[in-house]
Amino acid sequence: QVRLVESGGGLVQAGGSLRLSCAASGRTFLYAMGWFRQAPGKEREFVAAISWSGGSTYFADSVKGRFTISRDDANNIMYLQMNSLKPEDTAVYYCAATTGYTSSWYGVSSAEYRYWGRGTQVTVSS
Repeated sequence: QVRLVESGGGLVQAGGSLRLSCAASGRTFLYAMGWFRQAPGKEREFVAAISWSGGSTYFADSVKGRFTISRDDANNIMYLQMNSLKPEDTAVYYCAATTGYTSSWYGVSSAEYRYWGRGTQVTVSS
């Protein structure tokens, strides 16, 4: 069982940056991890994912070039660095984890993840 807790959300002006953290209660080694977000009135959508090795990452087109994902397995933390934020990035951001099939595998749909955090709010003002 892995418990995930997100932090780092807040209110930022457009063009600004935030770094989200996802702290895991157990070891994250061998877990692929990802970030998803859900805006009011919209379905949860994929943002970014990272394989358990950290060697493979993938981003939604809407955040590619602005967001980076990384992990620190020694401290069981995953990060989402968000730069050049836009008002359309406003959402509750969730981290997720699941057993990775291979060292390069990551999931891009919410159905592929077993463990979820409760989310952290990110609000970008124009």
